[in-house]
Amino acid sequence: MVSIIIPTLNAAPYISEIFSSLRQQTIECEIVIVDSSSTDNTVHIGKTGHLKTLTIRHEDFNHGNTRNTGVQAANNNTVVFLTQDALPCDDRCLENLIKPLQNPQIAASFGRQVPRPDASPIEKFARLFNYPDTPAVKGLENIPRLGIKTFFFSNVCSAIKIKEFKELGGFPENIIMFEDLIFAAKAILKGYKIAYVPEAKVWHSHNFSLLQQFRRYQDAGISLRNNAWIFEYTKANREGGEFLKQQISYLSQNHEYRWIPYAIAESVFKFAGFWLGLHGINPRKTTSKISSVSHYA
Repeated sequence: MVSIIIPTLNAAPYISEIFSSLRQQTIECEIVIVDSSSTDNTVHIGKTGHLKTLTIRHEDFNHGNTRNTGVQAANNNTVVFLTQDALPCDDRCLENLIKPLQNPQIAASFGRQVPRPDASPIEKFARLFNYPDTPAVKGLENIPRLGIKTFFFSNVCSAIKIKEFKELGGFPENIIMFEDLIFAAKAILKGYKIAYVPEAKVWHSHNFSLLQQFRRYQDAGISLRNNAWIFEYTKANREGGEFLKQQISYLSQNHEYRWIPYAIAESVFKFAGFWLGLHGINPRKTTSKISSVSHYA
């Protein structure tokens, strides 16, 4: 068995379908939801389904601490983290996700995010760029070539062995976002490896506005500024420019020309938000002021 941790907030539109999918997986799982005082019937759905349901105050939500709370309630040696809107694509998602963890060198693994049918061309490319169909195992030896991308690790669909999770101190607490990247960095710097498993697929995408992207990337900049030690080991590479170049090529090849100006504008908003957050300009003072789009995205 594995224990699945899902932070929730007003998740009623999603979770019934997700719970049904998880019960159809090829391996047995315990489901733990950590709910931030939803105002819909999320908690009722969880309790009716006989799930382990924990409730915290909305203002106490934190990407790191909330997930750590879920782990404390888990009863198995492997924990899987999902977001409330990540739907497994098939019944072998969990089986494929945890398979690499049989290797004692691998502490964690994460799966592929497939854009939903309603995803914009912009979002479709982002998922293709960040989640290719080629598996990978990343460790210290990848830092010179990949830079900070070595530490890329997503909690939308991930698995971590409890022993290593506790050894590494769990997720950092009181952090706006990037708790998954920071954990992966600590694991890799400790000598462990992180596996990317494209066979473990979930439907997950968002059509964010320019302002929402600005706020998300400002949160990202703040998070890295508050964990500046990571820059002792790697520097952010020039992936942003390569991303935009390939994105424009993708849009052109798919005759989505009207999206090209939007892609350029989005890149400007992302860069501006990240730069301001990284340099401490008008940062949010507490994690309770986390942008709503970052809350469970």
